[in-house]
Amino acid sequence: MKKELIIIALVFISCSQQKAVDTTVLKNEIIQADIKMSGLAAKAGFNHSLLAFADSSFVKLSDGNQPIIGKAAFASSFNQDKDVKTISWTPANAEVAKSGELGYTWGNWKFVTPDTTFYGNYFTIWKKQADGSWKIGLDGGNGTPAPAN
Repeated sequence: MKKELIIIALVFISCSQQKAVDTTVLKNEIIQADIKMSGLAAKAGFNHSLLAFADSSFVKLSDGNQPIIGKAAFASSFNQDKDVKTISWTPANAEVAKSGELGYTWGNWKFVTPDTTFYGNYFTIWKKQADGSWKIGLDGGNGTPAPAN
């Protein structure tokens, strides 16, 4: 009986202990995902790149608009044939929660039109998926003045 209690206790202890998470590795993963998403935006368009990296419960925040909630709602919110391919962004920093399940990137974006160039900041909250990939849970940003040289 003692042996069985010890085994049961060890099972409970091992189940309650969390694995150590290397947040440095995970930070690099979401930075790389962010960079890949920007690269895809140049080829397929901004909205298409967000869709490719979006979680099913994705929320898009945009200045002057109500939030768009859900990947399907976002997909139907723009003209699929006319997507912006002249926007790019670069992550400035990233952080990952100790649990390793959530993280965020933030950085600067640049949108080029024939007449002018717009600048801004963005943030993206990433959710770790069961397959180990990272998907966007929440994305938003704002316009800023041109960066100082």
